[in-house]
Amino acid sequence: MATIETTYLGDLRTEATHLQSGTKIITDAPLDNQGKGEAFSPTDLLAASLGSCMLTIMGIKARASNIDIDGTTMSITKIMAADPRRVGEIVINFKFPKAYTEKEQLLLERSALTCPVIFSLNEDLKKTVTFGWEESVKA
Repeated sequence: MATIETTYLGDLRTEATHLQSGTKIITDAPLDNQGKGEAFSPTDLLAASLGSCMLTIMGIKARASNIDIDGTTMSITKIMAADPRRVGEIVINFKFPKAYTEKEQLLLERSALTCPVIFSLNEDLKKTVTFGWEESVKA
């Protein structure tokens, strides 16, 4: 059974509906590719998907290990490449709101780097990930 239904709305815009929840996402072509840039582009969603997947898998591991990562944020930069036009690099910078032990940091980093999306992307796509840990707590 389908998970998502997407409709072309015209003018380089789509609407994707998550069938289980009814949640909708609009995409627009970016300004540099004949679009209006008024919403996420499909390649923006690719980058966001990687980041969200990493943070979700970290959350699963954190919950199982009784580690609080609430308030963790990330900035994501998508860098396009040409010939053919594609995402050439995704840069993700995590920022954590509190200090963690070195053991917790390693656990969270390893979990982030095992998310299903990262394994689904072509190896030619460069993925640059940094973890902005606050000062480590001595365990």
